[in-house]
Amino acid sequence: MIKPRTITPELEIELINGTTWKLSEQSPEHFTLILFYRGKHCPKCKEQLEEVQENIEKFSKRGINVIAISSDTESVAKETYKDWDINDIPLAYGFPIEEARKWGLFISSGIKKEPDFFTEPGLFLLDKEHKVYWESIQSMPFGRPSLRAILGGVDFILKENYPARGEA
Repeated sequence: MIKPRTITPELEIELINGTTWKLSEQSPEHFTLILFYRGKHCPKCKEQLEEVQENIEKFSKRGINVIAISSDTESVAKETYKDWDINDIPLAYGFPIEEARKWGLFISSGIKKEPDFFTEPGLFLLDKEHKVYWESIQSMPFGRPSLRAILGGVDFILKENYPARGEA
């Protein structure tokens, strides 16, 4: 588990547009929001990412860069991008399970039509120094924080200069 106010592991990952996204190169006005999602097989992930898409301007106006990451293969991630309404969200693929463990994500083995192994959902809001400000990790596809709660939380954080909590 990565504690708040600590720097995360370096993250370098391929995007479906053929570029490489590097956490070390991110310089948002306020935060970077990393959404780890289960993969194309997950209807709850589709619902969450499409809701992020609907609200992408709200994140941008708050100075938040967003990225969505899965362990899916490149071809599956490209299908996801094509089939889901997520055109403005950088979509990364091929996140190694070993790296997911460093982030404290839960790993599941596939049942039915799921991949052999994949990450369960995780949300990391990182400050400009790439330190964890807020994290939410699930062991199930449901129970994720709502976007309304996330955006409202960010508004409070920015207005009140509220510090990251949970580091002790």
